[in-house]
Amino acid sequence: GEVIACGDGARKDSGELIPMAVAAGDRILFGKWSGTEVTVDGEELLIMKESDILGILS
Repeated sequence: GEVIACGDGARKDSGELIPMAVAAGDRILFGKWSGTEVTVDGEELLIMKESDILGILS
């Protein structure tokens, strides 16, 4: 799949930001049952946690 958008990352208990390893435009691999399916403006998309990503292809 292709990453359409992503957030800034997660925060540690100390408040320090842990940046995302993926960025918009990256091609990724994920499991068959990963994420939550949503429809936005007639387009079917998946929302998932970064930990559900198995690999980054490019």
